[in-house]
Amino acid sequence: MPLFVFEGIDGCGKSTQMSMLLERLANADRPYKTWREPGGTALGERIRDIILDPSTQAAPTAELFAYLLARAQLVQECLKPALANNEIVVLDRFYQSTIAYQGYGLDMSIGDLEAAITIALDGVKADKVFWLNVDPAEAQRRRQAEREADRIEARGLAYLEKVHEGYVGQSYQEEFITLDGTKDKQEINDEIWQHVISCLPS
Repeated sequence: MPLFVFEGIDGCGKSTQMSMLLERLANADRPYKTWREPGGTALGERIRDIILDPSTQAAPTAELFAYLLARAQLVQECLKPALANNEIVVLDRFYQSTIAYQGYGLDMSIGDLEAAITIALDGVKADKVFWLNVDPAEAQRRRQAEREADRIEARGLAYLEKVHEGYVGQSYQEEFITLDGTKDKQEINDEIWQHVISCLPS
């Protein structure tokens, strides 16, 4: 079964669209497993608490390895067993976030990142990546209306603009589905659903 990933800057509507998809899968009697990054495992959730805490001090390389540590555990503990069991998997973020947030956002070598990511993934690859494309300023405005910034978001708009460039830079990849995050949420979800059902056995 396929692995579906939702990506985008916080405030883009990613969580809303993911929730809507999970509801549609449930209504269609399509069992699934779902996790978030970083997180999904006991180790990953502890790393999430640390790395997103505004009081945490982490150099770019340390931040990268924290995300890779959480991902490697998620891959081995959750993703590979689920995919081997022929289950649908839906993820809130995956390795595309690392390229965008640490690679482009923190000016790290994309080649070095991709090599490290490959080790953590151990052969697991996303089948479809749903990128909710929203202007960074609008995404920031939406997020600010809902909650305070975490350590990553607190870097500000200039950083988020570089992250956005990171998603644009990846959007040519075959698995990427670019969605206009400013459209009606049901219209967006209908488009997502068509891509999802095309990957599932009838």
